[in-house]
Amino acid sequence: MKLSERASDLPESGIRKFFELAEGRDDVISLGVGEPDFSAPWAVRTAAIDSLERGRTSYTSNRGMAELREGITDHHHRYDQVYDPETECLVTTGASEAVDLAFRALVDPGDTVAVHEPTYVSYGPGVDLAGGERLAVPTRAEDEFKLTRDALEAAGAEDADLLVLCYPNNPTGATMDDEALAEVAAFCRENDLRVVADEIYAALTYGDDHASIANQPGMRERTVVVNGFSKAYAMTGLRLGYALGPESAIDAMNRIHQYTMLSAPTTAQHAAVEGLRSCDDEVASMVDEYNRRRRFVVSRFEEMGLDCFEPKGAFYAFPDCGRDDEAFAEALLEEQGVAVVPGSVFGPSGEGHLRVSYATSMRELKQATDRIEAFLEGE
Repeated sequence: MKLSERASDLPESGIRKFFELAEGRDDVISLGVGEPDFSAPWAVRTAAIDSLERGRTSYTSNRGMAELREGITDHHHRYDQVYDPETECLVTTGASEAVDLAFRALVDPGDTVAVHEPTYVSYGPGVDLAGGERLAVPTRAEDEFKLTRDALEAAGAEDADLLVLCYPNNPTGATMDDEALAEVAAFCRENDLRVVADEIYAALTYGDDHASIANQPGMRERTVVVNGFSKAYAMTGLRLGYALGPESAIDAMNRIHQYTMLSAPTTAQHAAVEGLRSCDDEVASMVDEYNRRRRFVVSRFEEMGLDCFEPKGAFYAFPDCGRDDEAFAEALLEEQGVAVVPGSVFGPSGEGHLRVSYATSMRELKQATDRIEAFLEGE
């Protein structure tokens, strides 16, 4: 079977490689998975079951159930964002579909898409599949992996057509405040860059509230905001996300969505309506637990002598292992049965670091960090 060049050239996920290395071993503690270890709240699960028992298994509107779109736009008032649920909101099959739709709706073949690194592994291949040209914008540990105007200028991003932002960041846990975003927003306005802002971890911040570039002056009309229910509501398997943005962008994304997905999963949409309506307390409880784990993991790395800036969002720490990160991760898995993801998987800026997820139980985190300490002492 002859394959397309794009499919043939598409790399396998570096994250998946380490999952596969750990498969078949029952002694492995995985700190590599980017998935909540909680189940979705009871009210969410009950709403999903109820929708099935009532036979609500038909397609919904392409854009998503009106009740859900209204709930999403109401939810975003907490971020000081106002969107029209009829024309500026699209419900998708996970946030990943929303990102893919945004790329295909906004990128023409040959367009340059600036992607800050280290960052989530799917953006680069998504740009490739849309026919765009990637432009890597390195960020630095010294800046706590924030994107800066200096970094954009140094990378030549003034010639780009689109900027991809991921804050709170996967894999680093970095966040951006309004002051930092103001610099990036000014650069985008001056150079006419549009933005896809993946804010799937918006609810998972520790200390300061989430800040969105769409709230910066002149940015709402040039930004597509992506979010979803996987992380905050622990609904990863239900595959439900959404996009908010200017009517023209959402309309274009919906036209592509019509031909690829038609509509997001109906059961998940009913569950999400209830999640938005009644599960704020459960989400807050999960965030509190992540915060407890975050403080523990960072303090343990400090005790071991692994340099690790304090992550302010998501559920990842990004310590500097001081050496070849892939070799370190492979040896740690082989010798101590702890799975982490090499930072270089997320771009050259991540070299020498490890992505460590603390979306696992405190008991396992204690065991895993003890094993990492033993590994370091045994070298």
